Amino acid sequence: MNAYDDLMAFERQTQALAQVAGRLGWDQETVMPRGAGAQRAEESEAMEQMLHARRTDPRVGDWLAAIDAGRLDPVGQANLRHIQRRFERTNRVPARLAGELARVTSAAQRSWAEAREADDFAAFAPVLEKVVALKRDEAAALADGGDAYDALLDDFEPGATQAELQQMFDALRPRLVDLRDRIMGAAYQPAPLTGDFDEQAQMKLTREIAKTFGYDMARGRIDKAVHPFSSGSGQDVRITTRTSATDPFGSIFSTIHEVGHACYEQNIDDDYLLTPWGAGVSMGVHESQSRIYENQLGRSQAFTAWLHGRMSEVFGPMSIADTEAFYGAVNRVTPGFIRTESDEVQYNLHVLLRFDLERGMIAGKLAVSDLEEAWNSRFQADFGVTVDRPSNGCLQDVHWSVGLFGYFPTYSLGNVYAGCLMKALRAQVPEVDTHLARGEPAQATKWLAENLQRHGGLFEPKEVVTRACGGEAPSEAPLLDYLETKFTGLYKL
Repeated sequence: MNAYDDLMAFERQTQALAQVAGRLGWDQETVMPRGAGAQRAEESEAMEQMLHARRTDPRVGDWLAAIDAGRLDPVGQANLRHIQRRFERTNRVPARLAGELARVTSAAQRSWAEAREADDFAAFAPVLEKVVALKRDEAAALADGGDAYDALLDDFEPGATQAELQQMFDALRPRLVDLRDRIMGAAYQPAPLTGDFDEQAQMKLTREIAKTFGYDMARGRIDKAVHPFSSGSGQDVRITTRTSATDPFGSIFSTIHEVGHACYEQNIDDDYLLTPWGAGVSMGVHESQSRIYENQLGRSQAFTAWLHGRMSEVFGPMSIADTEAFYGAVNRVTPGFIRTESDEVQYNLHVLLRFDLERGMIAGKLAVSDLEEAWNSRFQADFGVTVDRPSNGCLQDVHWSVGLFGYFPTYSLGNVYAGCLMKALRAQVPEVDTHLARGEPAQATKWLAENLQRHGGLFEPKEVVTRACGGEAPSEAPLLDYLETKFTGLYKL
């Protein structure tokens, strides 16, 4: 057991350093001085090279070879599985490439934010070309002769393949498009919420709602950023949101979404702190938590009835006076540009667009110089709307600037997982709506914490969802049935 103990002591330090590296990213997006970008890029590169060196340290290989996995308990075996997998993958990527990726993506993040603000894709394209070239090099190294995109996808959803996801997305698309078309043609169309909503009051309300959903502010904080995100794990899990004076829903539901991510990390068993599986097991499972918090709970008829009353107290009389109309306003299906603000019916269509485009870039079939035109053409075909400016098109998401190729499909996978989990949750907690109507999601969030979140990376992604669902394997059917029931009722179809 000495080899295992030595390995875990070494790993704990590596995990601690990775948390520090993550904090650099949080700082860059929230409070870093505008002129510090070049230095931060070098700092990020240095941290990544140090982490790469630790993760490929020959001693890790020696310890792994010396450990008899059969003598370990399930926790030890899970630790070994994660470390072995990462050791093998990291050793395929040269340290120079890992460091350069960290430096370039750090600089690209700032370049993207500036280009987005200026609505100038041409200014960002040369930087994105560098990122794509580096990610293709990384993918080739990781794939070792296999599929390049699958190699990148494996970082976010271990074991998943683009072929498997394509099959799932092909099953989702027809029913989503049919439902969307019926909704758009419905006689009843909910009115939008209009008015001005003080942004400081929005931030105060989002902090209140975050705590309502179980976010521990003693181990976290909420700041503003261009693109909402969650960062960290264990005892320091931070989130961001954004506000608009005319759209309080953007702030409220972005916050609930990120709280889903954050609560997953905060609720992992404390015994797993700074271990390989002391974090969410995959981005698909992570997104299942953010999406179920945001949609099945936060946008439910029960919770929006409470939210209407609370917003009326905070902002005064609103343009929508009754709770049923407010529920409709929260869940309006409209052909909007922005993925993060999309309704549940069309959200996955936004993801499928990105999934196809990023696969084209990694495969070398789509040049970055042609990305804007390809995006706009596909958006017109999928949504029937002409993109008016890059910030509403291919510049709206931060993911590609920071090299997160393979991340986007996990959003839809998370939606599928969330549909399965909500079906199981309702079966086991039948009174959930009664509590949500009182602004008390704790019954639901505690069920998720107990049945899924606390396990961290102990089980593989599909396994942890299957266990939480009482042995029922994930499929797209519960999500589609949920959407059909919710929106046919809401739109009186």
